[in-house]
Amino acid sequence: MNKILLSLLLALAGTSNAQPLIKHDLQFDSLATVWDEAIPLGNGTVGALIWKNNDRLRFSLDRADIWDMRPMAGLHRQEFSFKWVQEQVEKKDYKPVQRYFDAPYDREPAPSKIPAGALEFNLPGNKKVKSVHLSLDKALCEVKWEDGLTLKTFVHATEPVGWFRFENLKTDILPSLIAPNYQGKLTEGGEVNSLVGDDLARLGYKQGSVIRQGNSITYKQEGWGGFTYEITVQWKKINAGAVEGTWSISSQYPGKKINPVSSSIARTTLQRGFDKDFTVHSHWWKKFWNQSAIHVPDPVIEKQWYLEQYKFGSAARRGAPPISLQAVWTADNGRIPPWKGDFHHDLNTQLSYWPSYSGNHLEEGLGFFDHLDENLENYKRYTRTYFGVEGLAVPGVTTLDGTEMGGWIQYSLSPTVSSWLAHHYYLQWKYSMDKDFLKNRAYPWVKEVCNFLEKITVKDEKGLRKLPISASPEIRDNSLEAWFPQNTNYDLALMKFSFEAGAELALELGLVSESDHWKEILASFGDFAITENSELMFAPSLPYQESHRHFSHMMAIHPLGLIKWEDGGKAQEIIKNSITLLDKIGPDGWCGYSYSWLANMKARAKDGDGAAKDLSIFAKAFVLPNSFHANGDQTKSGLSRFTYRPFTLEGNFAFAAGLQEMLLQSYAGFIEIMPAVPDSWKDIAFEKLRAEGAFLISAKKVDGHVTEIKIEAEKGGVATLKLPFEKWETVIAKDVTTDIQDEGFIELKCKPGGSVILRNKMN
Repeated sequence: MNKILLSLLLALAGTSNAQPLIKHDLQFDSLATVWDEAIPLGNGTVGALIWKNNDRLRFSLDRADIWDMRPMAGLHRQEFSFKWVQEQVEKKDYKPVQRYFDAPYDREPAPSKIPAGALEFNLPGNKKVKSVHLSLDKALCEVKWEDGLTLKTFVHATEPVGWFRFENLKTDILPSLIAPNYQGKLTEGGEVNSLVGDDLARLGYKQGSVIRQGNSITYKQEGWGGFTYEITVQWKKINAGAVEGTWSISSQYPGKKINPVSSSIARTTLQRGFDKDFTVHSHWWKKFWNQSAIHVPDPVIEKQWYLEQYKFGSAARRGAPPISLQAVWTADNGRIPPWKGDFHHDLNTQLSYWPSYSGNHLEEGLGFFDHLDENLENYKRYTRTYFGVEGLAVPGVTTLDGTEMGGWIQYSLSPTVSSWLAHHYYLQWKYSMDKDFLKNRAYPWVKEVCNFLEKITVKDEKGLRKLPISASPEIRDNSLEAWFPQNTNYDLALMKFSFEAGAELALELGLVSESDHWKEILASFGDFAITENSELMFAPSLPYQESHRHFSHMMAIHPLGLIKWEDGGKAQEIIKNSITLLDKIGPDGWCGYSYSWLANMKARAKDGDGAAKDLSIFAKAFVLPNSFHANGDQTKSGLSRFTYRPFTLEGNFAFAAGLQEMLLQSYAGFIEIMPAVPDSWKDIAFEKLRAEGAFLISAKKVDGHVTEIKIEAEKGGVATLKLPFEKWETVIAKDVTTDIQDEGFIELKCKPGGSVILRNKMN
């Protein structure tokens, strides 16, 4: 066995210092020359991309809450109701629906996320870069030139500021603050849609002012409805050969709490100094990295996981908006970002937060729930307006404050979006066992979703509960035929999950009558649509027969876990055959996140080789050099018919969740160690992955055998462990008692803070 790996495995068992290694870093011998391949820095609120624009060093700057929030033109007509849509479907007159609810999303430039601006540094044309290095452990980018010039830059982990320091300067390098071209010449004749983005000039802003005073530059821009934002950069000489500076972005919305202005933040930050801020920044990232660690023998997959963890730490933070399509790295190409950089709750935000649970980053994930709870009244307003009932529905495509934006209404106005979001509330509770979160946030959300679904559903001729019309995201696009008279498997799975979760959480809180009511509603739904070959269908009238990127018909397998491999028999047959059919139809209509999602599904089916293969394809073919998910097949080798490169993040984070799913599963009521790893992966280690029940799990495999497991009980309780070895011994047990239940399983009764280490007793 590799001695370096062995020492690493041993170290993992006895230390919490689980930092990424230099081999996981981004390292290049030149700066990127396009924005979407740049070095990403961020803290959830502000972000930067470091690259080369012609002969100038460029920092593309962004802030997550810089939005044009004007209402979507034409969306709130008197026809804006689910009942009217049903009537149009019944009349087979669907063009008005497309014209009113869908067309504006492509046609109108706003509402939309918008870019902030950029810094540029004029470098001599003959200055050649020697190395570009992003250190993941410290979230620090270093650029070195052949003449000795060095740049160090980072976005502060906890403050809305970025730092830069130039060392070994031969001549002065002064920053310029570049404003987005809001009054540029409109491009005529080119394609304009939500994918390629529209000209920023179509927003109709008066160009903001850039004011330079000594060693300070400030740019102020007014947007729609009195919204303003401001960028400030300030710098100072440290000595004859060194300059350090800071930048900040602030935003202000009328009627909202006033934020500190960027000029004040930059000035105060500069006074503290680079070194002092970097110490605080490094401490935050050290704590972040100590939350979990993974080491597998596939270097491509391992490195990609660390890069995804880094991006998650850069994009997910409490006190900041949740992860949108591009988070804090909005397109810097003079255009509105792809799909307006918005919040897509039909898949994108959900996949983005998958890795937070078993990855042990629940604190960062709370920012998602803060956003949803903050916008709750707006969602309820939408529920009453569009669906005409009380309860809770959430638009599938929203602005920063949760307002609906339109688009293909089968997903943008779907009645089950809030159900998929309810699954995240459920997971946060199951992985944290936070009773306050359960009582005050998780169950209230799920209850309101159940109330809504109970009111919106009707009974069919067999007395089974269904939606008046049902859909499956993007299946048959936005046509009349996209609506089904019976429940699709997508809608059915989400509704079943909601009532099952409602019953479970209500009972946990002692609300027996409410739990019984949700169980009664759950029992009134029919079975999933399945072919004679035990394959999940889109709907009772439509089998899976065309390649599609959204595996909406298989939600019951993953992520919802309503059909479990562990149930054996028919469940395994459905899972195996449905996945086989996916592979048989092929990846023509897939994008990058499809491979990430499929890896999660194959892990649930205990197919380690299949899961690893799909993760490997994603990492090699669907990411740019800086690790950004580019949607299309960048190798153009037939892995998808899509070869374009709009950058979105959900595929990245679903990848991280997929590897975690291969190494640890707990959704079926017990903890399973390395349930889906290839036989060829002989040496594996992970530290402090999180299982349901708030248990932290560390384990290692050496020469093909699981040798040691450590379980820490954060909240106490009973953990059932599927033993990965026949003979074992307890090395250390603190406030934990063991009880063998069924063959192959052990029950661990834990007090809060208890821990146990089990070791394989191999002959």
